[in-house]
Parts: sequence; C-alpha cells; structure tokens
Amino acid sequence: MGSGLAGWSAVREFRKLDSITPVLMITADAGDFYAKPTLSNALVQGKAAAQLVTTHAEKMVATLGVTLLQHTHVTGIDVQTQEVHTQSKGSFGYRQLVLATGAKAIRLSFTGNAATEVLSVNSLDDYATFRAKLKPQARVLIIGAGLIGCEFANDLAASGYVVEVVDPGASPLASLLPLKASTQLRESLEALGVRWHFGTSASSIDRVNDDYVVAFASGQTAVVDVVLSAVGLRADMTLAQAAGLATERGIVVNAQLQTSTPYVYALGDNTQYASASAGVSRTMPYVMPIMAAARALAQTLTGTPTDVQFALMPVAIKTPALPLLVAPALPGIQGAWVNVQDGIWQYIDVHGQVRGFILSGAQTSRRAEQAKLVTA
Repeated sequence: MGSGLAGWSAVREFRKLDSITPVLMITADAGDFYAKPTLSNALVQGKAAAQLVTTHAEKMVATLGVTLLQHTHVTGIDVQTQEVHTQSKGSFGYRQLVLATGAKAIRLSFTGNAATEVLSVNSLDDYATFRAKLKPQARVLIIGAGLIGCEFANDLAASGYVVEVVDPGASPLASLLPLKASTQLRESLEALGVRWHFGTSASSIDRVNDDYVVAFASGQTAVVDVVLSAVGLRADMTLAQAAGLATERGIVVNAQLQTSTPYVYALGDNTQYASASAGVSRTMPYVMPIMAAARALAQTLTGTPTDVQFALMPVAIKTPALPLLVAPALPGIQGAWVNVQDGIWQYIDVHGQVRGFILSGAQTSRRAEQAKLVTA
C-alpha cells in the first residue's frame, strides 16, 4: 500500500530477489515515481509538477512486473482474514502486506474567513496547486522555519518572490542546529530578501479583496498573496490504527520491520523504527533510511529474516544560500554541540566522543572525513 519512494523501493529490492511472486500495489494517486525532496527546490529550476516525474507508472509496472491499482482508496485492513478492502475495486487477500502510506502534512487551526485556504506541499498535486497560485513577484508567507520551511524560503526568494517566515522559535532550524549555525542560516536567507517573524505564530487569516491579511499573536500583520504551511508531517496511521496495529509517533515495527501483527510490515515516513543497532525507537523521514529499510525488508519477505541496520546518514539541507549537512546524534544521547572549526560543529557526548556533526558552506565537502570521527 503506497507508491511513494518507500513503496517503489520495497518492490524494486524485492524483485532483485524474487521475480515470480505476484506483487499488487495499491495507491491513491497515479503511482508515478518522483523524489519528494525535489518539491522544495523545483521553483528556481523552473520545473512544473509533471517535470518532476522521473519514471511514469506504466514504465515502473513494466520494469518491475507488478499489478498497480491507481487512484484506489483502501477502506480497511482485516488482519484476521488477511484482506485489504478498497472503496471501488473490491477486496484482495495477501500473504504479506507492506504499509508504505507515508505521512500527511500537519494542519494547524486558524481563525478568519480564509483559514481553509492555507496551502501545504506534500505531493505533486499539491505542488501544482501551489505553483499555479504564484503570480510573478508574489508575496508569500511561510508558516514554519524548520527544514522544509527554510528550503521553500530559499527556493522562493531565489526565484524572485517576496518571502516572509513566521515561527514561534527564536531562529531557523532551532531544534536541529546550534545557535551560531542557525544564525548563519538566518543571515544568509536574509541576504536573499527573506523577512523573519520569530517568537510568534499566525493566529488568523482573512481574505481582504485580493490579499490575505495574516494576523500574528504578537499583534503584527502580514499582507501576502499566498500562505504556505510548512510545520511538518505526521505519519499516516489511520488504516493501521483501525486495524489494531500498535502505533505511537508512527506504526511501530521491530528490527525486521514487522508490525505488531504477523505478516504486516511497514517502512517509510509512516514508520517508527526499533533498530537493533541504534537501540532506540524513532521515526526517520529521510531518503537514506528508506533505502536501507527496503533492502532489509526484501530479504525478510523472501525468507531470510534480516534486521535493518541504519548507518550514519547525514541529511543535506537544500538551502544554497548556506549549504548545510547535518548528521544529528541519536535521540537520548547527552552532550552538546561544539564549534571545532569555522563551519564545522561536532556533537560531543558526556564521555567526550563525537556522536554527530554539522557542516556548513564550503565545509560540506568534508562529509567523509567527519563521518569517520563519529562513534557508532
């Protein structure tokens, strides 16, 4: 279930090991293959939604030998009879079921007559809608100064749009970066024309003639043409919860990606991984963990139970105004960020060991060197 990167990667890895077993993929959209991270930096490249598709569904089907049910909504999973029920195409039995349903954009509540007109970009259709709203030199308010918010701010400002960002924190990417790195990012995006509103939040959104008037909790207002929410994603667990699977921040799986129910597995943005190597339970909404999970899952599905192993996986943040590469320490590790050199921070734990790193600007080329210093 699901035709995003997680779903197609699972199929691709499975087919490397088993070319015979029938595979059925059910998706609510067209099933075209594209990289979701490209959504936040496509404007400056002048790309429309259709141009972000790297492989159309028909070719994926032919190459991997699957049956694809497009634009099909699943209404329920019966784990007792091992069946998946759909709204329009009947029910299907399974020997093994893989949930790759991804994540949904978090929707905040606002007052005002235009509260429901806030946009989020989490799919090709979302991006197409967003792009259609962007008239030349449009004024855009981004709600959220996290990773996606900063990437969109950079992309929009570099594309000639007027950009404002509102966030209750004190600086961009405040939960991920040490203050000095965050300040550098703030200043770099300011140089592109981005205007920040920190320490406050959007409370109401009203349509006044052709403008949106956004009121902040601080009493300030912003008058813009488009309002984009970039406050994060939440694992899509609706069907899993209805089926009685264990869920917390995501669908809970063990080290072999099996859920709390036999024959049902999960990977991707909807999943909360319990990794044997990491020793912690966490969601990992990035590309590299999906690829590692897909390889391990393929082994398990074809009869060789395999624990997923997550190596150090630095995340490249797409802010060309200040390129950033972040390899955060695992959750629960006590320590602090230390600025060891201009553009290089290391997360040092209480025993003096390096457990993560951040590189900015030209120092991003030193990824391999820094990775060798990190204690597993």
